[in-house]
Amino acid sequence: MTHLVVEHLTKVYERGRVLALDDVSFEVGKGEFLVLIGLSGSGKSTLLRCINRLVEPTSGKVSLDGVELTALPPRKMRLVRRRIGMIFQQFNLVKRATVLQNVLAGRLGYTPTWRSLIGRFPKGDLERARQALERVGLLDKMYVRADQLSGGQQQRVGIARALMQEPELLLADEPVSALDPATSHSVMKYVEEINREDGVTVIASLHFLSLARRYGQRVIALKAGRIVFNGPPEEIDDRRFKEIYGEEAEQVEVR
Repeated sequence: MTHLVVEHLTKVYERGRVLALDDVSFEVGKGEFLVLIGLSGSGKSTLLRCINRLVEPTSGKVSLDGVELTALPPRKMRLVRRRIGMIFQQFNLVKRATVLQNVLAGRLGYTPTWRSLIGRFPKGDLERARQALERVGLLDKMYVRADQLSGGQQQRVGIARALMQEPELLLADEPVSALDPATSHSVMKYVEEINREDGVTVIASLHFLSLARRYGQRVIALKAGRIVFNGPPEEIDDRRFKEIYGEEAEQVEVR
């Protein structure tokens, strides 16, 4: 069942001088785990941000369950964004706030502004936050300030925050690029669990091909804003690797 459709998506920055996405089209099935790969600057982050319209595309369409997101007015797009969780490369936590406060921020789209401003969240949201933190192994850190956590723990808070949205689609923008290899796998396994156990569609951009092979059901490779590969990860042989990353590139295993 098709979940997300991207059609002829193009994004131009800096008054037409930088072509970040060039006529990108693909579909994603419901419950699929899709990985985006490519060099820095290939368009991965821009593509993810165009899907939820944190970045406005220059042209093209994005549709979720038959609803054209690129045609929605801002108010309706904010409602749709409730269903689209996002995990960020640099965690995007409020460092001085507690872990619990950061996780509750995932309910802001559901909570009246006045309640969120004074920190009055419904009891159901507090229980949901406890469950999300328990799921990522951080229930004991609930009242610790975010800046007291390790990088891997901070990213797990980011995952718990995304879970609070009860998302149907989860976008992960280089979620482990700031982490060491062992921590990278511990974080990615939580993302994989959300995909497999909850049936949440995942689109994740990853730096290392070894991670893409381990976690992706399908891989899309971008180069200079264009799709140069779309298929199962096992089809990326040495020749294709060089096409995607350049002749000088060497494959690095993340163990």
